Amino acid sequence: MPNEPTRHDRRKPTLLSRIVRRIIIWIYAWKGWTIEGHLPKHLKKYVIAGAPHTSNWDFVFFAGATHKEQVQPNFMGKHTLFTGWMRNFMFDMGGIPIDRTKRANAVEQVAEVFAKRDELALVVAVEGTRSTDGKWKSGFYNIAQKAGVPIVPAYADNEKMIIGFGEPLTPSGDYGEDLLKLAQWFRSKLPDYERFKVLEQQARDIIAGKNDV
Repeated sequence: MPNEPTRHDRRKPTLLSRIVRRIIIWIYAWKGWTIEGHLPKHLKKYVIAGAPHTSNWDFVFFAGATHKEQVQPNFMGKHTLFTGWMRNFMFDMGGIPIDRTKRANAVEQVAEVFAKRDELALVVAVEGTRSTDGKWKSGFYNIAQKAGVPIVPAYADNEKMIIGFGEPLTPSGDYGEDLLKLAQWFRSKLPDYERFKVLEQQARDIIAGKNDV
């Protein structure tokens, strides 16, 4: 797996990453998106649980919002993308390489990165692909729990062009109860979004022992 840049890596960001970042910031401002709530200033490490995942533009708008919040967002990517001329670009954009062929799974690999860094805001599109039934996988939660960091819920309202951030949730170890708290927060922001209704029912089923994911 590609070695991560260290704090002693003083090279300038690649020209491509600087251009792409400026384009992202420009598109975010041009579209007129606004922010509701704030990312926690007192925390240096956390998982941003972002939903809903409606299009590939989600990353652009979340990146624009985190820039406004003066936070460098990070994301997970296949380790094969961090090779050749793409290596530095991917790291500059906040990428974290994940090697699916390693004995250590993705949760353990990301937890190791959290342990090594002084600051890390990992964005996870927790809803998954649009082709699923709306139920969430527990990967984002397991990462936060393993790394010992809180979860910051974040939503995107494409109609009103709002990116919203909630209060940090520290994983208690009771996935069902914690998922229900997150589901209720998301539903308070987009109450008519059908997949958030599925999420809330998923959490209640887990609590009732009918579902374990």
